[in-house]
Amino acid sequence: MSATLVLPEGAPEEVITLAKVRDVDLSPFGFKGTLALITLDNGLDHTRPNTLGPQSLASLDAAITEAISRTPAAIAVTGKPFIFAAGADLSGMSFLTERSQALAIGKLGHDVFRRLGEIEIPTFAFINGLALGGGLEVGLHSKYRTLASTAFTALPEVFLGLVPGWGGATLLPKLIGPEKAVQVIILNALNNNTMLKAKDAQALGVVDAVFEPADFLEKSVAFAASVLSGATKIERKDFSNDPAWDSALATGKAAALKKFGGADIASPRKALELIASARTCTNGAGFDAEDQVLADLVMSDPLRSSLYAFNLIQKKRKKVEGAPKANLARKVTKVGVVGAGLMASQLALLLVRNLKCPVVMTDIDQERADKGVAWVRAELAKLVEKKRMSVESATRLSALISGSADKTIYAGCDFIIEAIFEELSLKQELFKTLETIVSPECILATNTSSLSVERMSEGLKNPERVVGFHFFNPVAVMPLLEVARTSKTDDASTATAVEVGKNLKKTMIICKDAPGFVVNRLLTRFMGEITDAVDEGTDPATADNAMRAIGFPMSPFELLGLVGPGVALHVAETLHENLGPRYRISPTMQAMVKEGVKSFYIKNEDGSIGANPAAVALIHKGSTPSTAEEVRDRALKALAEEARMMLNEGVVSTPAEIDLCMLLGAGWPMHLGGILPYLDREGISEAVGGQRFHAPGIASVLK
Repeated sequence: MSATLVLPEGAPEEVITLAKVRDVDLSPFGFKGTLALITLDNGLDHTRPNTLGPQSLASLDAAITEAISRTPAAIAVTGKPFIFAAGADLSGMSFLTERSQALAIGKLGHDVFRRLGEIEIPTFAFINGLALGGGLEVGLHSKYRTLASTAFTALPEVFLGLVPGWGGATLLPKLIGPEKAVQVIILNALNNNTMLKAKDAQALGVVDAVFEPADFLEKSVAFAASVLSGATKIERKDFSNDPAWDSALATGKAAALKKFGGADIASPRKALELIASARTCTNGAGFDAEDQVLADLVMSDPLRSSLYAFNLIQKKRKKVEGAPKANLARKVTKVGVVGAGLMASQLALLLVRNLKCPVVMTDIDQERADKGVAWVRAELAKLVEKKRMSVESATRLSALISGSADKTIYAGCDFIIEAIFEELSLKQELFKTLETIVSPECILATNTSSLSVERMSEGLKNPERVVGFHFFNPVAVMPLLEVARTSKTDDASTATAVEVGKNLKKTMIICKDAPGFVVNRLLTRFMGEITDAVDEGTDPATADNAMRAIGFPMSPFELLGLVGPGVALHVAETLHENLGPRYRISPTMQAMVKEGVKSFYIKNEDGSIGANPAAVALIHKGSTPSTAEEVRDRALKALAEEARMMLNEGVVSTPAEIDLCMLLGAGWPMHLGGILPYLDREGISEAVGGQRFHAPGIASVLK
């Protein structure tokens, strides 16, 4: 396939990354000769990284040909300022209709990149910024690599349902050995796409040298001259007889099974097969195998689903559906947090780190307020210890945190969020007290998970400034933030809340003030079907593992142990009261809360996880057990029914927002795409509601 491959009609237009060649004289660096330097640049600012689609690959191919024609001593590839390349342009993948098209894209990448490794003259990759996927693979095909100290690099393909298909799965194990390759290709990718810092990439042997960004290009050219002159020698190890191959592959397999709840997912399995074959195969044979695997995965539902999910997350991270105009947002220069327990303290830490303004906390006495402030300062100190924050920054932020038992400390605040006990009357009383202290424009936000935000605002002089601001635990890690508007919340208050959320680096949805908002409403309905099945007589292990087959990393009862039966029961009771009997109250759950039993599972003396006898003894034993398939079917049908009701009620405006919430707030697996496309594919949407949530074909959803 030539480098003029054209994607099918209807695919997004490629943002072309051009490759331009210039000569660099190596004489000032102690070597007589020139270096042909190829620079990748899509002509846009650093907010849009270089990507590699068919036309971009054609440009790189032409640049390599031009570079060779100049008969240089060496060829090097670098990127535009701050960016090397973020990998393949995935925007057109979901529009492919034939396997032959996917195969051609894989082969095209190999045909261009492998020239860097197969030409006789030395080749270098000067990785001056972010290098992901195909970007790093450009470097792996080159014979030597330098990396900017501020750059991050990774092979994230398995995270997306692919494999490193332009040489990475073959070349990296040969370069750094099986254990390290499994770490980069499998473990890091499955760990929410963990990227390598420069020092880690060098320690693993992925790159040969790391230089500071200020003079990175100059130092990289000097490094190349030193290699060419023989002053610097880079030794490569043969890993074909490394005894760690079997154990490394077993580690990768175990990690994939754990990540997907025991489900056999194609992308990590195929990546491990390619890594295993790299032990003995030639590069050419490895590249051919990558082409075949890549073509199969590109045409599969899991990949299309992952791309839908990935694109949805990227899109909604930048734009909040239904958000008022940003210029309506008021400036926030002082923030209040009501409460000083763990959740409130997490919120205070997040706020002070990102807003960098005074944050004041209160609790029922000074001792508890001081404890919350101390926790925040201790967490800042830990960040310094981990070298994730400077001493100066931590000292400055620590000085911005203060606590008191006196609520008048909130005077002058522009934004206050409460995280006190989930009791409506307490929150109503709190807001009335705050209204006597703060200005009419100060936002009063609640982190409630299920109570009515509108009822909290009853009796206030300015109910229009009350908004739901629901975070997920742990606050620093979970990316979703549900912003709930009441019928009285005005645009200025909503815009201010959204602006705060953006500054906190959260992905947001704006929803109607409805019981449970989005995530808790769906999760509680889902969990209710599982506990109902147990109450009816289904074996707890059967009910709990019913969803494992489709790749959930955490079972319902594991999630229950994390959330806590008390919280789960409170939410279920609130939804039962507001939404009716389909939210049933489990007698088993009531008994667990009454007896103080925290989980269905306990850790045994040998470290294994087993059933908690105390929980098992409390199960309300019915006489109509279900099979795992029946439990899974009823749980999924319940989700479809509840999602349709939520859309009909206007809780959110689009099905995509429900998908986003379940992906980011409930851990819905990426390889299944959004929850609603999955229900569509399985025929559950039509069986329950008579219609699909999305138009046929995941790719069409975000057009």
